[in-house]
Amino acid sequence: MDFAAALRRDLVERAQKFAQSEALPHSLSYGEVSIVCFAPYEHDSRHGNFLQGSYKAIRGNRAWHRRLAKVHTQGRRCLPSREAGRWMELDSCTSSDALLMNIFCHPSASRDGRISALLGAQPGLSPCFGYKARVPLANRRFDRTEVDLRVGDLLIEAKLTESDFQSAVKGVLSAYRDFSDVFDHQQLPQTADRYLSYQLIRNVLAAYALQCSFCVLIDARRPDLADAWYAVIKCVKPVELRTELRMSTWQEVAHAAPPKLRAFLSAKYGIES
Repeated sequence: MDFAAALRRDLVERAQKFAQSEALPHSLSYGEVSIVCFAPYEHDSRHGNFLQGSYKAIRGNRAWHRRLAKVHTQGRRCLPSREAGRWMELDSCTSSDALLMNIFCHPSASRDGRISALLGAQPGLSPCFGYKARVPLANRRFDRTEVDLRVGDLLIEAKLTESDFQSAVKGVLSAYRDFSDVFDHQQLPQTADRYLSYQLIRNVLAAYALQCSFCVLIDARRPDLADAWYAVIKCVKPVELRTELRMSTWQEVAHAAPPKLRAFLSAKYGIES
């Protein structure tokens, strides 16, 4: 079963119903499976892809607001043109970054601290989205790996409808300084010339170098991503590092969320606590 495609169809159907019930400006992408993209309101007062409390907080934080300016790479080709400007990645109903910001930018969620406690993050700290980690290479240079979210000493990778954790040719990963110290590379999921789940491997190396913990957030409807996670984590050699690695689901996060956010996640994403 293609779990990613099934979840994508469900999110699109829910987004269409949500947009219609709330009378939110939106467009459908071209193609066999249309994706709902929400347009911001005039004067940036509201955005249909975000809960209003979260969006107000995003607009009030310059660094968070810059995150919304990531241009949709296929917007010109796959979406109708907009008089107000180009489509952005976080306009999409399937954006894991938008889901992440809806949760971690919500004022009530940050105040009560239950989500931070669930994920093992220090409470009361400001989230940093798109954190540029410096992962050391063997040549004494650094890879500026982008991590979806950093909260204190916790790094988070968020996934929703992405097909997998990507792959990379083996030479790319062997170029990392700590690769052989951290992983039993013979046991890692791989093909003849590529390592699978490259993003997970790279983020674990980032956590090791920065002395951070690491959590991957996935949807409970994606058992394929959970399997990929366990296949990588069993290859981590340092026991102390392994204890700092965890997986959680959006559904677990929803259970810890305040009521208004929990209702939004249920209606728009089908994420039930």
